[in-house]
Amino acid sequence: MSLPTVLIPGLNCSAQIYREQIPHVWRCGPVLVADHRSGGSVREIAANILADCPPRFALVGFSLGGYIAFEILRQAAHRVGKLALIDTSARPDTAEQTALRRERMRMALDGRFAESVRLQFPRSTHRSRHDDDALRTAYLGMAEECGADVFVRHSQAIIFRPDSRPVLAEIRCPTMVIVGDSDALTPSELAQEMVAGIAGATLRTIAEAGHLTPMERPAAVTQALLELLTGPAD
Repeated sequence: MSLPTVLIPGLNCSAQIYREQIPHVWRCGPVLVADHRSGGSVREIAANILADCPPRFALVGFSLGGYIAFEILRQAAHRVGKLALIDTSARPDTAEQTALRRERMRMALDGRFAESVRLQFPRSTHRSRHDDDALRTAYLGMAEECGADVFVRHSQAIIFRPDSRPVLAEIRCPTMVIVGDSDALTPSELAQEMVAGIAGATLRTIAEAGHLTPMERPAAVTQALLELLTGPAD
């Protein structure tokens, strides 16, 4: 019997981050896009999501969604039958990352949220997509859907998230790690670290993609997810 799939968006991302994957993933079973907007910590966000999840499910987390996925595993690993981690990291923030987050939080609190999102776009995409107006508009639209308040709370939650590297060895379900080959925010060495730490995990590197792989290279991400979701569960 197919598992339902729970998709967790990332920072400044709505359900639109998975818009190209949902029709295909739906063929494998019911699909729930988690509402990750409530809660002030990854622990609270994960608990809120779990309250709405089916008893057992396949879990997909993109970026911040991956940080939340690790927390879901801490709280209820027995409920996760398959796991996909997309453009994310098991490590906590570096000092440099935290400093940049705090700067962007100040911009948002000063009424400059849209400006901060525009500045983030080229850091989140492959160099070939920096002038892609359609992708930029979609990215800005997702951020607008979430809003400045959610951005600030999410940024705070990311800064104080725990180190998830100790969780890696405890993951027993079939796992796939997906990363853009030019991801500047959570680069491929972090994906490789997760694969090395999770028994039997598979790595899929998406060519000519930055951090926003589900939108930059949707077909490749869909193919990787279907490979995981149509395979056996634990």
